[in-house]
Amino acid sequence: MTKGLGRRLAGLRIDYYLVIIVAVMVLASLVPARGQAAEALGWVTRIAIGLVFFLYGARLSREAVIGGLAHWRLHLLVLGCTYLLLPALCVGLAALPAWITPPALSAGIIFLGCLPSTIQSSIAFTGIARGNVAAAVAAASASNLLGVFLTPLLVGVLLHAQGAVSAGSIWNIVLQLLAPFAAGQLLRPWIGAWVTSQGKWLTKVDRGSIVLVVYTAFSGAVVGGVWSRLDVLDLVRLVILCSVLLAAALSATWLLARRFDRADRIAILFCGSKKSLASGAPMAAALFPAAVAGVALLPLMIFHQIQLMACAAIAQRYAKQEDLQAESR
Repeated sequence: MTKGLGRRLAGLRIDYYLVIIVAVMVLASLVPARGQAAEALGWVTRIAIGLVFFLYGARLSREAVIGGLAHWRLHLLVLGCTYLLLPALCVGLAALPAWITPPALSAGIIFLGCLPSTIQSSIAFTGIARGNVAAAVAAASASNLLGVFLTPLLVGVLLHAQGAVSAGSIWNIVLQLLAPFAAGQLLRPWIGAWVTSQGKWLTKVDRGSIVLVVYTAFSGAVVGGVWSRLDVLDLVRLVILCSVLLAAALSATWLLARRFDRADRIAILFCGSKKSLASGAPMAAALFPAAVAGVALLPLMIFHQIQLMACAAIAQRYAKQEDLQAESR
């Protein structure tokens, strides 16, 4: 038993990127950007966000999405889970009594529900679990392509009445996200191959921009008094709420996909239940005021970490099941 536990612990890998994000949150809490420094950092962050979405547009293959339309029932189910089921679940969680869902976090929970699925981890987990990787590529790409338009629309509809999102915020999305994304798509025939070939460099740009967004957003939240509105108990409740949300999303996607074969069902499970930090961080910075963006990101960052750990365990379990079935044949 001790040896088995040791092997499991040895197999756990620390995601140093998430460690960096947590460290940046702590840094922003201790040394937040203020005054002219905050203003300058805000402009740098906006430029970085525009660059990221320009690169998204340049490298996101429309051919992959169009090529996967043969699985239209699968893609409709993934999109339905991503943009109907999860937003509805999050609206329900946000409407719970204050002793369950802290009111300061309700906008962030709804924002989490409106985001697109992840691309890299959805595809990776589908591959590990021996699922339909081609369908996962098409479904995750379609989710992110549509998310550039659907997420601001959903957030605007669900949060505008609460005053968390203004008409000016939607215009910020057009300027900061949609315009660079459209420019990248237009230039894709000329620069798409080169952009796609710069995988490591693009990863650094993506992750560096998210670190900037997190520091800028949390600085604004700290200056606005976030830690006077939230305490340790609120964070514990948020972890529980995110865990319940993920469990509900995984259960619902698996049950709704029961008529599909095993490979397609696995792709639906991973693509339909996850939310993207890479897309969510820039969108939060564009949609919410500085004092609100940091709080709005908290549910996403906690959900992101939980989904990675849970989906890694699920993918490995399905892979072992497939290996055992292959050995028994």
